[in-house]
Amino acid sequence: MSSRTPEAHFDAVAAALGARGHATFSPLEAASHGAVIAQDVLAVREQPAFDNSQMDGYAVGSTEARSARVGATIAAGDDPAATYPDGLGELAAPIMTGAKLPEGTLAVIPVERCQPAEFLAQGDEIQLPATEVGMFVRRAGSDIAAGDVLARAGARVTPALVGALASQGIEEVNVVRAGRIVIVTGGAEVAHAPQQAGAATIPDANGPMLRALAARHGIEVAAHVRTSDEPDVLREQVRIAIERQQPDAVVTSGGISHGKFEVVRLAFPEGWYGHVSQQPGGPQGLSMYCGVPVIGLPGNPISTLVSFRLYVAPLLGHAPAVLRAPLACPVTGIEGREQFLRGRIVNGQVRPVGGASSHLLAQGTAAQCLLRVPAGVHLAAGELVSVYPL
Repeated sequence: MSSRTPEAHFDAVAAALGARGHATFSPLEAASHGAVIAQDVLAVREQPAFDNSQMDGYAVGSTEARSARVGATIAAGDDPAATYPDGLGELAAPIMTGAKLPEGTLAVIPVERCQPAEFLAQGDEIQLPATEVGMFVRRAGSDIAAGDVLARAGARVTPALVGALASQGIEEVNVVRAGRIVIVTGGAEVAHAPQQAGAATIPDANGPMLRALAARHGIEVAAHVRTSDEPDVLREQVRIAIERQQPDAVVTSGGISHGKFEVVRLAFPEGWYGHVSQQPGGPQGLSMYCGVPVIGLPGNPISTLVSFRLYVAPLLGHAPAVLRAPLACPVTGIEGREQFLRGRIVNGQVRPVGGASSHLLAQGTAAQCLLRVPAGVHLAAGELVSVYPL
């Protein structure tokens, strides 16, 4: 049986899938889809668009301590040119947070620092303390200048980015289109409903788990095919699903190894079936059917989860970047295979949780990440390992 490294298998799956398409969404829609930006977004205007006040206080044209006559009040949304056509001069202008500053403003003095510590009527005298040039002044363009990159290609559309886009008046963004998949789970030993499980059958854990994984990584599940051990039946089910749903890929769980009833391998024989040098998730498959890639994941639940995170989520969805973190305890790798242990990061250090076997699903529920242990290597506490956030 042929063997690949995890990187070689990733590259093979990526080549089969080809380039992801783009779609246009409003920023809010893009955020709800967990989308990422497809190409750099440039600011269309400087932000802030004008010099404005950071505080409720008095706009002043001098930084010295002095007594000044109070001018007309400037509320947020007012154009100060209407009340101060010749600039601020020697006046102290009551101004609200976010309001545009009149010409000649050097600083804003918070109202509570003045004597009296309140807003006075126009024409009254206010005692101002000394201040510094630029104090509590938000200068135009201090956040971003027109033409600067607001969001890089590949950036996740977060609530903060939605707000920044809205502040620029940008109503649509070009994002990487969410992957659309058909999932296939089952086999004669898998009951299609929990109440159907018998003495020698088990409930379908992988179907719901694959749906949850897809949702977490921004991938659309267009259909779920539940199969028996009949290759002809599976081929017809998948053909119909592809015809109706036009997915980017079919993602299967189980049925790809060397057993007598490996239904996925028998149904889609044209392709690669072999071992990837990893644990868990050694058996992997990749074939084509009706012009659509069929990504064959192993059937043990943890193997399915690990393989989806490595070979489906980053290519059809939005997987977090791989990190480097120090180990909280020593670990020893397996000879000849990269090991992906379930782990948790506590106080900046990562440690394994639960057992390493691929059927220990309940023990893996506390995991936040996968930590990669190179083949045959002993790593001491404190050494850095690659961490794949889940």
